[in-house]
Amino acid sequence: MSALRIENLTIRFGERTVVDGLTFGMDHGERVGIIGESGSGKTMTALAVLDLLPPGARVQGGVLMDEQLLPLGNDAAMSRFRGSRMAMVFQEPLTALNPLMPVWKQIAIPLTLHTNCTRTEARSRAAEWCARVGLPEHAATAYPHQLSGGQRQRVGIAIALCGNPHVLIADEPTSALDVTVQREILDLLDRIANETGTALIFISHDLAVVKAMTDRVLVMQGGLLVEQGMTNDVFDDPRHAYTQKLVSSAKRSSMALRQLTGEMT
Repeated sequence: MSALRIENLTIRFGERTVVDGLTFGMDHGERVGIIGESGSGKTMTALAVLDLLPPGARVQGGVLMDEQLLPLGNDAAMSRFRGSRMAMVFQEPLTALNPLMPVWKQIAIPLTLHTNCTRTEARSRAAEWCARVGLPEHAATAYPHQLSGGQRQRVGIAIALCGNPHVLIADEPTSALDVTVQREILDLLDRIANETGTALIFISHDLAVVKAMTDRVLVMQGGLLVEQGMTNDVFDDPRHAYTQKLVSSAKRSSMALRQLTGEMT
């Protein structure tokens, strides 16, 4: 039984099609990467799964979890799935968090909604999640602006995972962070995904990160799925011209970085 299956998903804004007939599935515990240039449909796909598309979007097709068709378009019904069956770590943690609410309360929201714990229990478990994602003790009572970018992203990960979702979507979760903090966040996602068995959809422009984090990869161009396969196979022997371009560009960037850092040492 698939953890998640997207069937013939099409997303339009007026006359513009941003995702065109996308179909794919993933198993429980599997890690799937989605790559492609900006505007290829990666984030729109992720938002469609959680029924969080911006106003004006017209959606065709279906999304199934454990073979159950999700009630897309019914926000009240979808709220039962968000946070418990599926969750998302967003690209920019500062805008994803409530600036007027301390961290523990933001982690407590999905706990109280989906685990039936009391406010006191939720506060205690929120503090436990802060520790689990490597936040300092004071972070639970802090506000988002009082934390660093890496710490805010750890809060986002705690919020996403505290409801024990079957599927976690990470949309460019490290793009706003410096290299050292990126590594820490990726290690954290990797560790907790392993511990919980959560299936992971990992969206990124960084092909090296996708190669390290995923089992299988989807390549999107202009809203279309142009290639998919095991991550190592796609990166080592890309078949589609667009994938070849992405891989070649990533290799050139990596070589240039090595040359630059070599000159600086």
